[in-house]
Amino acid sequence: MRDIMNRKKIRIISVPIDLGASLQGASGGPSALRIANLTESLQRIGYSVSAEVIVNVPIRKKYYDHLSTKMNYRREILSVCQRLALLTKKSLEDDEIPLIVGGDHSIAMGSVSGVSEYYRNSNIGLVWFDAHGDMNTPSTSPSGNVHGMPLSHLLGQGDREFCSIFSERQKVQAENVAIVGVRDMDCKEKILVRDSGVSVFTMSDIDRMGMEEVSNEVIRIVTKNTIGFHVSFDVDGCDPVAMPGTGTKVPGGVTYRESHHLLEKLARTQKITSMDMVEINPFLDEGNVTAERAVSLIQSAFGLTLL
Repeated sequence: MRDIMNRKKIRIISVPIDLGASLQGASGGPSALRIANLTESLQRIGYSVSAEVIVNVPIRKKYYDHLSTKMNYRREILSVCQRLALLTKKSLEDDEIPLIVGGDHSIAMGSVSGVSEYYRNSNIGLVWFDAHGDMNTPSTSPSGNVHGMPLSHLLGQGDREFCSIFSERQKVQAENVAIVGVRDMDCKEKILVRDSGVSVFTMSDIDRMGMEEVSNEVIRIVTKNTIGFHVSFDVDGCDPVAMPGTGTKVPGGVTYRESHHLLEKLARTQKITSMDMVEINPFLDEGNVTAERAVSLIQSAFGLTLL
């Protein structure tokens, strides 16, 4: 197992899925990032990028045929996450850093499961950057949209098949999870979050503490007794003024500069194992600005600095 900081090759895994969301369009996220020159941007900062892998995703069929009262498109999303988990693990086995681009946030159940399985003899940390808690379960979700449920399943709560990708083992420990940028949660979800033991940094916390102090706390949490940490970055964590191309906008989010600051700090630890970039919806964007800014943020996560 090669040391994390010595990996200089990235494998982009594209997952064009929007079945986890109510709005269509996030499936276009990987294409938008491609147009924004993601591969070339990573090469410019010293990485080699292997051929992009694209996960096949079932076509969204008639809504009434595929709705469950608990998990919409459950079977299709589970299949995608299982395949993604295998690809993510294989990337690490090949000494490549997996960069997973979505697609809606349901894919994190696949990516994080793959990372967790690769490092199965150690704990991994998880930075969850999001406007939402994403900790509903099928029994608490008011919508049945799976992109609001991934974190609960990674913590072992919810649908058993999603919790058991690769194995029954819990994918991450609550004490090593930090949610950043939260400002919108469902009523029952709040109880789950409070009871889970994860650390939450709301926008109020960021206002009060500043992103420098929040970043330091996040790093402490996700590196304590872990081999490294995965970054799952939902663009709706940013303020929609900076990132308009997403389907779940919540005003009053993390600024573009604060987002860079967090990712730059995380990069300096040299312990990022892998990353998701999700919920870019080019059909709601303005001139592909969200994808272009997402590429810049990815560069920060992979070590780009001014000097």
